[in-house]
Amino acid sequence: MKLTRRHFSIGSDAALLAGFSTARAQSEGKIILGQSAAFTGPAAQLGIQFYQGAKVYFDRVNALGGVGRQQIEIRNLDDGYEPERCVENTKKLIADDVFALFGYIGTPTSIAALPLATKAKIPFIAPFTGAMALRDPFNRYAFHVRASYNDETALIVKQLINLGLKKIAVFYQKDAYGKAGLDGVNLALEKHKLKPVAQATVERNSVDVAPAIKTLLATSPDAVVQIGAYKACAAFIREARKAGYGGTFYNVSFVGTQALADELGRTGAGVVVSQVMPSPYNAARPIAREFADAVKAAGKDAQLNFSSMEGYVAAKVFVEGLKRVSGKLSREALIAGLESLGSQSLGGFAVAYSAADHVASSFVELSMLTGDGRVRT
Repeated sequence: MKLTRRHFSIGSDAALLAGFSTARAQSEGKIILGQSAAFTGPAAQLGIQFYQGAKVYFDRVNALGGVGRQQIEIRNLDDGYEPERCVENTKKLIADDVFALFGYIGTPTSIAALPLATKAKIPFIAPFTGAMALRDPFNRYAFHVRASYNDETALIVKQLINLGLKKIAVFYQKDAYGKAGLDGVNLALEKHKLKPVAQATVERNSVDVAPAIKTLLATSPDAVVQIGAYKACAAFIREARKAGYGGTFYNVSFVGTQALADELGRTGAGVVVSQVMPSPYNAARPIAREFADAVKAAGKDAQLNFSSMEGYVAAKVFVEGLKRVSGKLSREALIAGLESLGSQSLGGFAVAYSAADHVASSFVELSMLTGDGRVRT
């Protein structure tokens, strides 16, 4: 569907931001968020696009005076999607006294960083991961915006079973992210008294998929569920097709949908990706229209895709928490503000927080690559 875009009026945005007056922060300085993410390497587009989407929203807020007369800024550091680098970055951001940690990209990196944030009592907001290890047990400093990998893999398996496809193989990244996705697939299959017909791994930040191709294709699976980033998943799909595999491929959202489509080109036709954000390409929801208009107005490096959409929504949720701060702005006040959100609709995207639940959404739907660089939902 072609989006009909409209420009936001300053008046409507001013009304949106009126609630910021409740956050009586100091008039000087900035609200600095710290982000460690992949900005180089095989997962770079995940960090780049999430950051750009968040920046689009924060720039709009800042243009209207910011929050409590303070501007919001993201200070980002490149970790290349490697946990050790992420730990060093996180220590530096904490030493720099950032207000909160925001938009970390990936499971292994987030798992490494969260204990540091918890020890420092710094909110850890909107990590780009659906791993249950970050959600259970409950951590009062961690706030998740997206649905879990268990939610995504449950929908994928349900779809496959409904299509009569029961010989399911799993290609997964050999780390905490891949294991989280594999656990989700196994959990979903167990409900149907099934198991994967085969499993194979790829190292993080590697595209050496030849051993996995040999292992999985030997079982002639009906479908391959992939738990990886776009470079490795694209490499696997290309090589599997060259080897004559005619089955279907399913990916979870972390793969980076547009980046995967760009990597595959025509080879991507029919590849399915589960999504945890409303489609930015479908104008049915107000949040999609809002985001499309904001991206168009921002110009420059801003792009319309699912990864940038998640950054935009995460920034919006953060600001909604700030709007509910009563008294002086502090980390504890932000936690209380986010927990007071209750159930909200952000332009048709439902989110909910409480003192006992820091997972905002369980929204999942399926999308399909068309082979011409587009994504259909």
